[in-house]
Amino acid sequence: MAVGLDFGTTNSSIALAGPNGVQIANFASSGGVTEAFRSLLYLHRIRESGRSAIKSWSGPAGIDEYLNSDEKGRLVQSLKSFLTSRSLQTTEVFGRRFKLEELIARILADIRAGAERQFGPTATHVVVGRPVRFVGAESDADDEYALGRLKEALLIAGFREVRFEYEPVGAAYHYESTLDHDELVMIGDFGGGTSDFSLLRVGPSLRRSGVTRQVIGNEGVGIAGDSFDARIIRHLVSPALGAGSELESGGKRLPVPNWVYFKLERWHHLSFLKSAETISMLKSVAGQALEPKKIEALLYLIQHDLGYQLHRAVQRAKIALSNVDRTRLHFSDGEAEIDEELTRADFESWIQEELTAIENHVDELLSKTGTHPADVDVVFLTGGSSFVPAVRRIFESRFGHHKIRTCDEFTSVARGLALRALELR
Repeated sequence: MAVGLDFGTTNSSIALAGPNGVQIANFASSGGVTEAFRSLLYLHRIRESGRSAIKSWSGPAGIDEYLNSDEKGRLVQSLKSFLTSRSLQTTEVFGRRFKLEELIARILADIRAGAERQFGPTATHVVVGRPVRFVGAESDADDEYALGRLKEALLIAGFREVRFEYEPVGAAYHYESTLDHDELVMIGDFGGGTSDFSLLRVGPSLRRSGVTRQVIGNEGVGIAGDSFDARIIRHLVSPALGAGSELESGGKRLPVPNWVYFKLERWHHLSFLKSAETISMLKSVAGQALEPKKIEALLYLIQHDLGYQLHRAVQRAKIALSNVDRTRLHFSDGEAEIDEELTRADFESWIQEELTAIENHVDELLSKTGTHPADVDVVFLTGGSSFVPAVRRIFESRFGHHKIRTCDEFTSVARGLALRALELR
């Protein structure tokens, strides 16, 4: 059997290609079954036989355990975004130090176990997707460093043979499987942490000649759904939690420390705010703040580890803007409550820098491969942020609305990687 794994910043999926075509693994959750395995890890300290132990859950089981826990443990998200960081080798959870690769491996092992429950003991040889450019990478050396850490995590998780393929190329394999003619296709793959683009020639004549797909070029940038979420947090969420407000100390008015809000914008940093030093500092700030209720709401959010719930609220509002011109961002839990209007016009103005970066990388791919937009037959877009109207307009303005295609936006990469694995057997 041939297995393809798309380990994403936000969601992951795993597929099997065989005589009966491509199958996506399903995972049980409280809401039924899902093909998307949330790339998060929940750790909780428990007592076993009179001793303290740390137990972990990931994916849907991690979400359920976290939501059902009265006393919250540690919820970590977007661990893939740390792979380029040489400064983050380990982190402490409940007094024990964990390597980043070990934490990621716990997620990957649960994905593999779920696939093997459905497909049988087949998921040890795998083709794994990788971004063209990892989050935080500034050089090829950074990408290679991140790739080495990801491979180590995969081996810890029980995968014995690992091959990597660019994620947009994986999406191209899935798209190509539907064709009965040749095409020059632009792939746009938008994840939680990265946006990747590939230009390929695909089709049956290439298969007949023994050249399955011809990759013409790749480009990538560490900007995607999480970056869009961060802008919403900066402009709507953080002000409601005290950003930009003042405190009074020694007879002077001073700004509330803003570094906390920079951490709040990044899901992969949010869980690290739950430290004794940060909480003590915020309690002191709340006692001096001119708007103490806002700081107390921020404290409540951090102390109760509500990053997942906040993440869901922000994503719901962002997704709604794909279909309507305005919506409300509503988040309410205990002392933390946010209810703000969000318009598509404001959102698009906030993410203009990210949109420009995406545009530049698409144009760079066309330029360095000597490809004119008119020569591209189809643009295949996949991933959650491919639904954002401003993102789609980037491709519509260059290639035309009639060339845009989408299909299996959240599983196309895993499906294509499984087909690539089948080819490599």
